[in-house]
Parts: sequence; structure tokens; C-alpha cells
Amino acid sequence: MKIAVLDWDTMTCGGDISPAPLEELGETAVYGLTAPELAAERIGSAEAVLCNKVPITAEVIEKCPNLRYIGLFATGYNNIDIPAATKAGITVCNAGEYSTAAVAQQVFAYILDWASRVRDYDSDVKAGQWEASPTFSYFPIPTCELAGKTLSVVGFGSIGRTVAAIGAAFGMKVLVNTRTQPDNCPYELCSLEEAAARADVLTFHCPLTEKTAGMVNAGLLGKMKASAILINTSRGGVVCEEELAQALDCGQIAGAYLDVLSKEPMSPDCPLKNAKNCTITPHVAWAPLETRERLLSIVCENLRAWQKGSPINKVN
Repeated sequence: MKIAVLDWDTMTCGGDISPAPLEELGETAVYGLTAPELAAERIGSAEAVLCNKVPITAEVIEKCPNLRYIGLFATGYNNIDIPAATKAGITVCNAGEYSTAAVAQQVFAYILDWASRVRDYDSDVKAGQWEASPTFSYFPIPTCELAGKTLSVVGFGSIGRTVAAIGAAFGMKVLVNTRTQPDNCPYELCSLEEAAARADVLTFHCPLTEKTAGMVNAGLLGKMKASAILINTSRGGVVCEEELAQALDCGQIAGAYLDVLSKEPMSPDCPLKNAKNCTITPHVAWAPLETRERLLSIVCENLRAWQKGSPINKVN
């Protein structure tokens, strides 16, 4: 069978991962990146297409009559026209839970940065501040213990559960807000408003839907403590960026750590770019080598299962 891979460059850094496992599954054409207007042309007569962010629209599907399978190098599938794919008899499969450990690790990198201020102290030491200290220990920058702090987790899928468990291991008080009632949840469940009001750390792990779009807005931010921080590693569209920037600049909350934005790559005029106490990483939480290797393995297994007539991780 013919397989088209449309944006392999989103999976590899300097060739650290090879597409060879995919090439074992069929006659494979691998493209580094594909502009949306070239998607149909590059899929051509292929029966399967694999992509990360390239839009597979109804128009693309109509132009590719041989297409029977769409595989995603991602958990999210908002770039795929699912109704059009279903109508055309095309199976769509995503890769769930491949990045749980990596994203949870990134969340706690942020939390520890906030609590221990390692970057700030390193800068002061290298600027000679410790050398000039009259005492053996130089600690003018406030730090805090995580034990006893309240961690509010919005979304209780695999990542949210892992973040909650790590927080509990640090001795944090964990609150959970989720749209579905989890079975045997060991943590206190509460409304989004209560989660925001009580949080020292408010972290988001929910999908981008009509209900979650813009949920981090002036109203919610106004309920947070001035000493609290906000973390978003879910989807950029969950946050009203202008309203978060205003809350940061006026000291309404203490800080924000973001790995995702509403437009990616970041727009030069993103209101959060120069916002006070705002740390932004370039959608990198999912990207450790081990995580990407796991993702490739899942994508291959999804395609292999579909070829055998027993698809897994279907989204339609």
C-alpha cells in the first residue's frame, strides 16, 4: 500500500528519529513539511496519510478517492474534518497518552521554577551577589515549600491524573475539576470557580472544545489569589491571552507558565510575549526523545492494526 507522511519535521530534531519503521509498512513518501494547499497533491493515490498538524479538509478528502486511513502523530485531531472522513469511509486514528510522563514532568519543572527560583539565584550568584553577601547564605528572593500548597488540576485524563499524583507526593493539597465524575478519585472534586479561588497553582489539562475555549478569562482570573500561578500545557485556545496579559501586568496573579498559545508558532504581536512574570516555552513539553519514539511506535501500531482489519485508537 502507499503511505504519505506530510509533516515528518514535526517529529524529528536533526534526524534523531528515522521514519524507517513506517517504511516497513508500505511504499512510503515522506515530506518534511506540507503547506495546506499541497496536501491533496502529496497524498495523491495513497491509501493512508500520516500527519501531525496538516489540515485534512473535506476538499482534500474529495480530491483523494483512494484515501482510506488517516493517522495522527498527535492526540488532538481538530485538523481533520471528521464528518467528511466518516462519510467517505476513512478511518481516523490518533495517538493517545504517549506524552503523559513528559508533560507532567514539564508542569513540575514550571512549579519548581516558581517555588525554588533556581534561575534567579543562579543569575545573582554569577553577578557576584553571593560573593558580596555579609552572611554565608544569600536568600533575598522569596522561595516556598510545595508541601501544604494547593494544586488545582483542571481536567483529569491521564496527564491530569499524573500531575495530581506528583503533587500529592510533594505533599500538596490536590483539588480536581473535571467534566466527568471519575471513579474512586482520591482527591477533592470542585467547581472550576472554586478550583481557581483556592489554588496556589492552577494547571490546565483539558481538551479544546466549545466549552473550554476561552475558559481562562478575566472572570476566572479575578477569582484567583494574587499569590497564585497559572499553568497551561493543554491547548492555547483555552486561554484568553489579552485578558491573561492584563491580569499579569497589573499583579492580579503572580505568574503564568505556558507551553501552548492560540497561534503557533508565536505571533510577534502575541499579548503575552512581554507580559510580566510570564514564562513561555515553544510547545515543547511533549518533545523528549523517548516521548517521540513512543509516539512513532503508537502510530505504527495503529496503522498495522488497521491493515489487519482491527483498527485501534479510532476517533470516528
